[in-house]
Amino acid sequence: MTALAPLLQAFFTDRLMTQYGASPHTIASYRDTLRLLLTHIHQRTGRLPAQLDLTDLDAVAIGEFLHTLETVRGNSIATRNTRLAAIHSLFRYASLHAPEHANLISRVLAIQTKRATTTIVSFLNPAELDALLAAPDTTTWHGRRDHALLVFTAQTGLRVAELTALTAGDLQLGVGAHIYCHGKGRKDRCTPLTAHTVSVLTTWLTVHRPAGTDPLFVTRRGTRLSHDAVAGLVAKHTATAARTCPSLQAKNVTLHTLRHTAAMNLLHAGVDITVIALWLGHESPTTTRIYLHADMALKEQAIARTAPPNTDPARYQASDDLLAFLEQL
Repeated sequence: MTALAPLLQAFFTDRLMTQYGASPHTIASYRDTLRLLLTHIHQRTGRLPAQLDLTDLDAVAIGEFLHTLETVRGNSIATRNTRLAAIHSLFRYASLHAPEHANLISRVLAIQTKRATTTIVSFLNPAELDALLAAPDTTTWHGRRDHALLVFTAQTGLRVAELTALTAGDLQLGVGAHIYCHGKGRKDRCTPLTAHTVSVLTTWLTVHRPAGTDPLFVTRRGTRLSHDAVAGLVAKHTATAARTCPSLQAKNVTLHTLRHTAAMNLLHAGVDITVIALWLGHESPTTTRIYLHADMALKEQAIARTAPPNTDPARYQASDDLLAFLEQL
């Protein structure tokens, strides 16, 4: 029997923090996964988490836990697979420190990820985006902040974690205006800002007046916005915008929808997909191809270039200049 508590503690302190140098987001995700798993095992066996052994976390128990995530908690397949990845990481560490449980560990590591349906990304068309950006009441402090945040995100496409981590010192509004961002995967990038975005941010900074290390977007008390607060303000202004733009009622608009919108605007402007990948901070342009699937305009242009059936191919011949002149009279 191998006590689970010391193995679990060493997994976080030795493997994730010391050896891997995992980010706070990764550690928080693994922590939440294992907390949910231990709670599930406690409800199943009646034993407190500190009293559990590694043998209590067999493949059957973990399979039931994954099933509970989908059926009881209503988690998506993607979330289920993310939880499984954290469990696999723990058991790979356990394979080195508890070899006497090799059979149990191999069975857990053999649990496969679940195939998920790939959906088309949702984004806002120009009319919907204009309605959303016009929704905040810019005569109020909160309205000016929310308007600046929405305009900024729709142009830069930053993730919510990247947005809430920004400080005033990350913003450059002079020549070559840009925002510096420390993004996902510890990749730093600079995103240029348009003249309109610079103007809106300048107006917001005259109200906010932050120091260099202060958050760029804050609460009324001057603290950093939480992810839930950002989601709440997006939902609030989407509901307001839907009164004048009914098509928004059929869309689940989140901050990530604005990220997709920024990518689609770049794609429609003819920007190469590799540049869009750099703009969004994607690890590979392969990830960015989802926007090609979602862009109906590009597909319509492609089909317009194809010849209809039952037609004979022929070389194009320009009309005579003189006859063209006479036809225009």
